[in-house]
Amino acid sequence: MKITKADIFLLDAGAQKKSRRPVCCRVYTDEGIYGDGEAGIAYGIGATGAFGCLEDLSHMIIGQNPFEVEKIWESMFRDTFWGLNGGAIFYAAMSAIDIALMDIKGKALQVPIYELIGGRQNDKLRCYASQLQFGWTSMMGPYGSTEDYVKIVQHAMSEGYTAVKIDFVSFDKNARPTTLKETERFISPELYETVEERMKAIRKECGNIDLIVENHDRTNAISAIKIGELVDKYHCYAYEETTGPLNHRLHRQIRDKVSTPKAEGERVFTRWGYVPFFEEGTVQLVQADVCNCGGITETKKVCDMAHVYDCGVQIHVAGGPISTAASLQVETAIPNFSIHEHHFRSTQHDIAVLGKYDYQPINGFFECPDLPGLGQELSDYAIQTALKHVTVTDHVEAGINSTKTDMYK
Repeated sequence: MKITKADIFLLDAGAQKKSRRPVCCRVYTDEGIYGDGEAGIAYGIGATGAFGCLEDLSHMIIGQNPFEVEKIWESMFRDTFWGLNGGAIFYAAMSAIDIALMDIKGKALQVPIYELIGGRQNDKLRCYASQLQFGWTSMMGPYGSTEDYVKIVQHAMSEGYTAVKIDFVSFDKNARPTTLKETERFISPELYETVEERMKAIRKECGNIDLIVENHDRTNAISAIKIGELVDKYHCYAYEETTGPLNHRLHRQIRDKVSTPKAEGERVFTRWGYVPFFEEGTVQLVQADVCNCGGITETKKVCDMAHVYDCGVQIHVAGGPISTAASLQVETAIPNFSIHEHHFRSTQHDIAVLGKYDYQPINGFFECPDLPGLGQELSDYAIQTALKHVTVTDHVEAGINSTKTDMYK
């Protein structure tokens, strides 16, 4: 079996377009089997960069055997010069190709991907309703008042969820987005009181629901420790993205002051990126994103490393339907699975319609599909309405010594 071409798509997320621009690929073989992958740069700035990098890397895999997943991964990592310490854009592109190759392999062997990475360990995957400050299913935010925060949590609970995640610092009492000047360093008494009012009311009205507190790295060590007082006080499940991932000593400071388990990972890439977090004990809940950590191949290795350091795993999921499917495959196969993230955006029609199947949790639980490969693929609608699309059919060697530069003509 040989890879014959790759299609790269920048998808149209409709009403979610301002906040989501999924970048996906479809890799084809000479035996008529294809696989889909996703680059985990659907939000923020960088989608077109991931699209371009994915196009470049796709030239490398034309003519290759799609079953040789590790060999292709290592070539993208080592033979491209920028694969080493490549960053979010590069690793997202690598991830998309890796996921597509695993999809092909599963389809060819007529087994789900989880069977290729150790087999099923978890029959049902407990989920949490993620990013409720933006809304949930039919209730649209953003929210500001304490009463609204209670109502949105109760709404998620009515659908069977026993765990939720909220960013308590992103919006003030009037649902106005806060600035970094307001959330970093010495936060105001007003913001501190607003966060406490919300947490206290949720605890009072919603009982012992598991509450994950998300800061999106919009706090720094000083303000994260201060907010951490409340995270501990209200017995939260985990404390996520407390400060940027680049200075590990700051994470040690936070961990020394806050007893709630720390969650990190969506902006940490490959095994090498996780080493200092593991060695310094500054992560307890690993949130690797299958679509930018290095794909299924690399994420499974990160999960295995996490197991050695007694860390739980919750794959970060905030993209399109391919991202969700890839995450379910990994989480089904690992012993240290903790909880699955079901993002607010994934409950919206404009995201769900991009996949052939609309997988949603039932009573707060997911079951991984048993279809061969990912168990998901891009819908015809997603392909037909793509904002941007290129096809790669020619092979170009990688490496700084390569003289073949046809991809740039």
